[in-house]
Formats: sequence, structure tokens, C-alpha cells
Amino acid sequence: MSQTRIPAWITVGVLPAVNILMAFAVSAILFYYLDISPLEAAKIMWEGAFSNSEGIGFTLYYATGFIFTGLAVAIAFHAGLFNIGGEGQAYIGGLGVGLVCLLLGDTLPFALLLPLAIVVGGVFGAAWAFIPAWLQAKRGSHIVITTIMFNFIASALMAYLLVDVFKPAGTMAPESRVFAEAAWLPKMADLLAPLGLELSPSPLNLSFFWALICALLVWLFIWRTRWGYELRSVGANHSASAYAGIRYSRVVMVAMLISGMLAGFFALNVLQGELHQIKLNFVEGFGFTGIAVALMGRNHPIGVILASLLFGFLYQGGAELSFEFGVDRNIVVVLQGLVILFSGALEHMFRPRIEALYLLLARKGEA
Repeated sequence: MSQTRIPAWITVGVLPAVNILMAFAVSAILFYYLDISPLEAAKIMWEGAFSNSEGIGFTLYYATGFIFTGLAVAIAFHAGLFNIGGEGQAYIGGLGVGLVCLLLGDTLPFALLLPLAIVVGGVFGAAWAFIPAWLQAKRGSHIVITTIMFNFIASALMAYLLVDVFKPAGTMAPESRVFAEAAWLPKMADLLAPLGLELSPSPLNLSFFWALICALLVWLFIWRTRWGYELRSVGANHSASAYAGIRYSRVVMVAMLISGMLAGFFALNVLQGELHQIKLNFVEGFGFTGIAVALMGRNHPIGVILASLLFGFLYQGGAELSFEFGVDRNIVVVLQGLVILFSGALEHMFRPRIEALYLLLARKGEA
């Protein structure tokens, strides 16, 4: 019997790729049902997302939001926690970012305003994760239940604030006033123009770089610090980690606070970078999609970035598909669902066959 071990690239590379291809294969059946050529649909989605600077800008803009929420879920997963409250934490993080921009946008220079918005947005997101974390760590309340409840509480709180507190006089729209222009995050097209790179206007903004920095910091934290080792130990085996002297309650609090902080950063991209005001439901499900992003990315920052690019492609490409063929834009939700189905619920369906094929090829190579 061969003692060849299955390399990591099979698990983190080949298996997800096969699952995604199967999701797209099933999507082809759906397009046939809609009388749309699957090849033509794939071409339009690809060209809409990557063939020009505007499409790339929109794809990376969506991916930026997914990186924040995907990293938030991944951090909690490593501690054995299922933080399903990214939606609410991103919502409350937006409240923090919005307050900074509304109150100080006219007075502080941008060099001070941006780091303050980052800190306050992260603190507000972490604060919204604090009570569910404390209930899990100290009272044994299930983190899934409490974070779901806090999503609804966040939605109700923001609806109240936008209707009764932030809404300017003379308007019926549940939204705040527009931030001072000095508080807006620079768009990527404006940043690259002085360098001679002419890009079409898109929502892509400076927060994209902060998302990549956060991915690097998450990698360093999880795999290069004692705190990260304790977090992974608790996630791998709660009982063994307790026997080793690792305090479960401390790990839960740290993991959830960092998770909430990362979700809170989401508002930098959407509010400070694009909408320039606090609006109702600005998170738009990105917190929940972050769960799929983390699962597909195997809770690794590089995997989260790649999965975020895939979902950014689905968002932007789906919009082009909707415009070209006149189909309901909810087709994107269906495509996302198929990707989640094969990458999540059915992620191990093809594992035995892929591993058997690798071992067969490895034995032939040894012979």
C-alpha cells in the first residue's frame, strides 16, 4: 500500500476548483432553461467583470467588502466559533464611521480623519460583538443564536437612528446628510491619475489597500503569534486546550472582538468610499455572504481574498448579465447559492475520487 501523503495543494487548490466548476456546470443548466447560451453568459460575465478598468474597479470594490466580512468569519472559525453576526457588526461599524465623518469631516484633516474612522469603525463593530462573546464565554449561550439576534437589534437600532436622529429636515429618505467632501475616501482612479494611469470611474477606493493589509495582519496573528496559537488550539480541541492551560473564555472574547472589528471595517469601503452618507440597509447581505467566502477560502487570508474575487466577479458579472439579457438580477443569488452548495455542503463529495486519482498517478510515477 502506498504511503504517499495527499499534499495540501490538493485540498486548498484542486478540490475548491473542482467544486466551483461543478457549480458553474449546474448553472449552465439554469441558463439553458432561461434560453440563454451558457457560453455566451459566461463570456458576458467575464467581460463585464474583467475586460475593462471600470468592470475591474466594480469587481474589486465588491471584493473589498467581502474580504472584510470573510476575514471576520474566518477569525471566529479558527476558534471554533460560528459568528453569524457580521451583518449587524458591519452595520454598527458603519454607525461609528458615519459619526466620525458627520461630526469631524469639516474640521479634521484627512490624514487624521482616516485613521480615526478606521479605529472608531473597528471599535463599534467589536463592541457589537462583545455581548454575544461574553454570553458565550461566561454564560454558555450559543454564539449563533445571540449573533443572529444582534443582527435584528442592529437593524432596528439603525432604522430608528436614521428616521428619528440623523435624517435631515425636509426629507423623507431614511438616511443621514452627505458627509463633507473632505471626509470621502479617494477613488482609485483619482489616486492613479497623477501616475499617468487613466482608469474609468468606479467605486473602487483606498479601502481596498486596507483590506489587503488586514488580510496580512490576520495571517500574522493566527500563525505567527502566541494568541493565534491559542485560538487555533481551542478551535481544534477545546478539552485538550483547557488541559494545556489555555483559558477558553479569554480566547472567545479575543476572537469575537477581532471578528467584530474586521466586520466594522466594511463601512469604510461602502460609506466613506462610495455612498458618502449613512443609508438604511447599506450592508446588503455582505455579512452573510462573508460566511461563504470564509468557507470557500478555507479560513485562510489568501483563500479569503481569492474567494472574495470570485464573489466580486459574480456580483459585477451578474449585473452585466442582467443588463444584457434582461433577466432578474437575483440570478446572482442563485449562482452564489450554487457555489456555496458545492463549496460548503458538498465540499467533500469529490474528495475521495480526487485523492484516489492523485495516489494512482503518484504510484505510476514511482514505478
